[in-house]
Amino acid sequence: MATRVFEREVELFRQHGGGLRMAEALRLGINRKTLYAMRDAGVVDPSPWGVPARVARPARQPDLVTVAKRVPQGVLCLVSALSFHELTTQVPHVIDVALERGKAKPRLDYPPTRFFWFSGPAFNEGIETHELDGVPVRIYDPEKTLVDCFRYRNQLGMDVVLEALRLWRERSRRKLDVLLKYARMRHVERTMRPYLEATR
Repeated sequence: MATRVFEREVELFRQHGGGLRMAEALRLGINRKTLYAMRDAGVVDPSPWGVPARVARPARQPDLVTVAKRVPQGVLCLVSALSFHELTTQVPHVIDVALERGKAKPRLDYPPTRFFWFSGPAFNEGIETHELDGVPVRIYDPEKTLVDCFRYRNQLGMDVVLEALRLWRERSRRKLDVLLKYARMRHVERTMRPYLEATR
């Protein structure tokens, strides 16, 4: 119900990749009173510093929840996982899901979904479970996601991959040792190292 009340505002958030800083929201015509009301209604998350909507995004992610319910054996990956971890400015138009090799492709009419098949450790390593709207959603951690994006760089585009690497490098909690472990596992360490050195 709350989302319906703030339908116009939520749509603006979605058009801008699900996240708006306070100044950006004000510039788009969402006033402070509305932002506070959206926070109080649970429509957007307050920032970790307690400043409402400084780094806010719609609290509900219905497409991810739908896919998690319909494909519980899958894991969100690639651009969808980048978006979840805020490692891209791209607005995904499809949900990227990894399946274990040998699994049949699920029939899913909505939302638009793109499937990838990983095998062994490439599938099982780096899975996190996050609860969205009370539903457990499996997503690869930031380092595994970044390595997988390098693996699929020709399909995704290097602009997406390098932006993700830059945003990851800006984080205080990045795990370089974990990233390199995954890179060796996915056979992209030699490909990634020049870019890691260049961004130091």
